[in-house]
Amino acid sequence: MSETPQWRIGVDGGATRCRARLRDSAGVELGESSGGAANIHVDFAAAIDAMRGAIADVLTKSGLGAADRAHVAIGFGLAGLSDAGDAARVVAAFPGFAFVRAANDATAACIGAHAGQDGGLVSAGTGSFAVARVQGRETIVGGRGFALGDDGSGSHIGLDALRAATRAADGLGPASALTAAMIDAFGGDVVAMVRWARTAAPGDFGAFAPRVLAHAATGDPVALGIVARAADAIATLTRRALDLGAARVALAGGVGEALRPCLKPGLEAFLQRPLCDAADGAILMVGGLVAREKEAAQ
Repeated sequence: MSETPQWRIGVDGGATRCRARLRDSAGVELGESSGGAANIHVDFAAAIDAMRGAIADVLTKSGLGAADRAHVAIGFGLAGLSDAGDAARVVAAFPGFAFVRAANDATAACIGAHAGQDGGLVSAGTGSFAVARVQGRETIVGGRGFALGDDGSGSHIGLDALRAATRAADGLGPASALTAAMIDAFGGDVVAMVRWARTAAPGDFGAFAPRVLAHAATGDPVALGIVARAADAIATLTRRALDLGAARVALAGGVGEALRPCLKPGLEAFLQRPLCDAADGAILMVGGLVAREKEAAQ
């Protein structure tokens, strides 16, 4: 980086969508945009296209043009990024900017959750993970993807509901209003559900999570069991982050927040609300500032 960038963009690239936020050198937010799914291991080319679109849009919204890109640094926090090779591929896809750094979305989210300070984070959205950042070094647990991890996530809540529906249809498990609703979503055809599942992405499964949570709120026994298992998974991730030395742990993600009331008594006391989100964490990751919007307006 030959000179201090005038602007910084933080990109939160998730399995369901990506967000790009732009702030100036004082940390004041100038714009935000969103795009499609940005999991580089599911579809690298589509993820890059989604992020390019979101970045171009936020630059336009903020009144910046092509000539300004040389003065813009970008931080990426990306689902599916697992090693230096992944990071290098992403960085190479965004030439012409002042500086580009790519890291796992867990790293960016944890940095944002504690405004750049050490701490832990448990996040449950489409996927799930925990991270402990101690003395500037991160240890990430969970987040092994839909097939091997993501316990307590929206994708697994949806998967569990679909599995419960097929078992109910076959007389192998209890039926309930939830299982009926899941089958109805496929026109009452379990075979259609099975065919859909063969090619469905994690985000497709996660789209059913709000339905499960809504049925749990009515006391549906099958939904309550699914939600209880998800809450137990969040508790396990939280305890692991504490064991790794995190003095404070934040809970993030739409599913994580929805599960907060379902956690066992005493555990919630260890879980704070994030100070900033993953997009701002990505901005902090490339040396930017995050101004509190009320203070910035004064």
